[in-house]
Amino acid sequence: MSASVKQKALVILGFHKIGEPSAGGWDTWFYIPELQFQNQLMHLQASGWEVVDLSTVLLGLERPDSLPQRSVLITFDDGYQSTLQVAAPVLGKFGYPAVVFVPTDFIGRSNDFDLNHEPREPICTFNELLELEQRGISVQSHGSSHRRFSDLDLQEQETELIGSRVMLESRLHTPVRLFSFPYGDSGHNQDLASLMKRAGYQAACLYGGGPNAIPVSDPFRLTRLAMGPDTDLSHEFRHAARGM
Repeated sequence: MSASVKQKALVILGFHKIGEPSAGGWDTWFYIPELQFQNQLMHLQASGWEVVDLSTVLLGLERPDSLPQRSVLITFDDGYQSTLQVAAPVLGKFGYPAVVFVPTDFIGRSNDFDLNHEPREPICTFNELLELEQRGISVQSHGSSHRRFSDLDLQEQETELIGSRVMLESRLHTPVRLFSFPYGDSGHNQDLASLMKRAGYQAACLYGGGPNAIPVSDPFRLTRLAMGPDTDLSHEFRHAARGM
């Protein structure tokens, strides 16, 4: 099949922590050393896939013809200070935009939602989130309390969605239209699209790996590739290209 008739694809990369653990912490799969992160972006640069920003993705979900043939969106969950201190300068070297998803109850605090599972790490303050915006990293919602949607009733889900969006928009003065489900758990709502649209969102991210075929069948269940230090992007992109 020729490249001109191949299925368009969007790959969303999901990072967490870039750099070393904070003092007193320990290493886990969610930490990617700075050099390894830079190497991953180098593989991405050489792959022929085009890194796009949030506005391009949101437009492309509505108008698929506007997206490049092979698109990549870089995302970070939780809003750790390492996103600003370590990841942002590396992204800047490549000229790559990105998205960071932040749970609003923990802004300026730490990741207590991961207590006993991951080391404690500081999460960006509002001023630091504004700096991320200035660096081309769009701040979007990861809910308020970082709870699994399967553990929430419909009213609690709606409160998480609307409350976090309103908080971010009022403090950062930027539109919030993309959501990342904590733990990749979207709950059991059979009418998820209606809930998300009522709450003011255009799309939402899960996990689950593979590329999203364009046009997407459900913009509120976009899959992401979970990124760790051993993720081989050259392999993943070859696999994605064959799969599309």
